[in-house]
Amino acid sequence: MSRKKKQIPDGGKTPFCPHFDLCGGCTYQRFDYEGQVLEKLGMVQELMEEACPGFPLTKALGSPKQTGYRNKMEFSFGDDVKDGPLTLGLHQRGSLYNIVPITDCQIVDSDYRAIVWVTMQFFREKGITYVHKRTHEGFLRHLLVRKSASTGEILVALVTSSEPTDDPDVINEYTERLLLLDLYGKITGILHIVNDSLADVVQADRMEILYGKEDIEEVLLGLRFKITPFSFFQTNSTGAEVLYSVVRDYIGDTTGKTVFDLYSGTGTIAQILAPVSEKVIGVEIVEEAVEAARENASLNGLVNCEFIAGDVLEVLDSLKEAPDVMVLDPPREGIHPKALPKLLSYGVERFVYVSCKPQSLARDIVPITEAGYKAERAVCVDMFPWTKHMETVVLFNRG
Repeated sequence: MSRKKKQIPDGGKTPFCPHFDLCGGCTYQRFDYEGQVLEKLGMVQELMEEACPGFPLTKALGSPKQTGYRNKMEFSFGDDVKDGPLTLGLHQRGSLYNIVPITDCQIVDSDYRAIVWVTMQFFREKGITYVHKRTHEGFLRHLLVRKSASTGEILVALVTSSEPTDDPDVINEYTERLLLLDLYGKITGILHIVNDSLADVVQADRMEILYGKEDIEEVLLGLRFKITPFSFFQTNSTGAEVLYSVVRDYIGDTTGKTVFDLYSGTGTIAQILAPVSEKVIGVEIVEEAVEAARENASLNGLVNCEFIAGDVLEVLDSLKEAPDVMVLDPPREGIHPKALPKLLSYGVERFVYVSCKPQSLARDIVPITEAGYKAERAVCVDMFPWTKHMETVVLFNRG
């Protein structure tokens, strides 16, 4: 049986990105911005209404920036035609192998484009090969770039295999070439990450700082956050301020209350709520994210935050405290079916659910409403303009 080809949504507009026909990312460019927000909102509304008739979702908040909004990108080395010249960019739509050279990508700013271009040209000149997916031979794998929207700090991480190259000085020469770039922001860190995993993912077997430091600093809602290469942090900084402002508004007054921030990542929500709360406890399974959360809380002078590394399902059993209110910001697959009854058994008067995948939220709404909670307020926040993704924030009240 042939696989049904996914239709690209068509609002009648001409795509503004020259890579639209090949790149698999920004599929909503045939709409104007307001039109694509309404289109995505409609799809979320349909899902929610089916799961919870009368669901109070009537609007979506747009991103303050619609282009150049991303603060993190992972680019792949490869070729765009079999045995063609080295390219650096994003996967072609529908292909596991072809890499589209993203020289004019519009969801990143010009600094990203300059870094990608000089990286691709440098390694072409040097004749350095990329890691082939079938043979797993070669040197170049990925390029990770992070840039702070508030400080302009840029972190560049070159990800390679451990296979030796014919030129032992190539990494140092690459570092020097990057530092010659005339950018709007400032490169404050260059890293070399070695990854010999068979999977096509960005991870580190080991890491070396080639220049500067291994993090950048971002400022959100007056709080400072250090972001390392693998920190979980919302990829749209200005959009994150909109999202977290909604969460703060929905959760309401937390004076004298204990707040649980579950699936807390680097503790951004916890720290936004901490200044007026009695105590905030964040639980996150990724240990690096927990370490970053602790460091960021110290950076912001917050002494009433506790961050615990572990699976929410297991950590809840060991906690002596009970929450007065909760914020749930689970990964795309939603809340583990065994964890949800534990969370609901606390019987808090209200909690906020932040969802990055509406299908998972629609599934979780059923047991939540069966436990006596009602969705009182809901809004979508467009954190990923021109893509299919949409965040949804819901306030649940008991009774």
